[in-house]
Amino acid sequence: MSKECPKGRHGKKSNHDMINLMDNVDQNDDLRYNRRAFIKSAVGASMALGLSTVPFSVRAMIGIAEPDHDRVEIIDLARLPEGEAFTFNYPTENDPALLVHTVKGELVAYNSACTHLMCPVFYQKEKDILLCPCHKGYFDVSNGQPVAGPPQRELPLIEIEVENGKVYAVGRQYRHG
Repeated sequence: MSKECPKGRHGKKSNHDMINLMDNVDQNDDLRYNRRAFIKSAVGASMALGLSTVPFSVRAMIGIAEPDHDRVEIIDLARLPEGEAFTFNYPTENDPALLVHTVKGELVAYNSACTHLMCPVFYQKEKDILLCPCHKGYFDVSNGQPVAGPPQRELPLIEIEVENGKVYAVGRQYRHG
């Protein structure tokens, strides 16, 4: 019994298994899907992604920030004694904020949604601190920095001005540091 061997890659009959296994290899696919083509595609995609961030970087460098918000009257200063807080919304109706007249006589305002899980933050006069009761997160009332609990980021600062006995919200700052 004689076995007839199939023709190999070069049209010759062969008994070598390795030559017969090469029949399924397509040279055009090898040229199209090689390492060099993959690297070219990866570099091209990386460059495209990098260039797409340029407008945002330029915007940050020249200082274009969040759009200016309207000046909003919060409260008459005479109605907010030292050691008390007042809740308001700024810059929109969906952004709860807290104005605090500290026991030291300073006025500070922050967005009052905790940076951990967005629970409301309250002022504790006795400890002169901001508290998020959901997970016992504490913030320094003077700068909004977290001092205990799970929050890792500071509260967004509401910029305020006092004019003719009235307190106004005039802007918001997101700080990281």
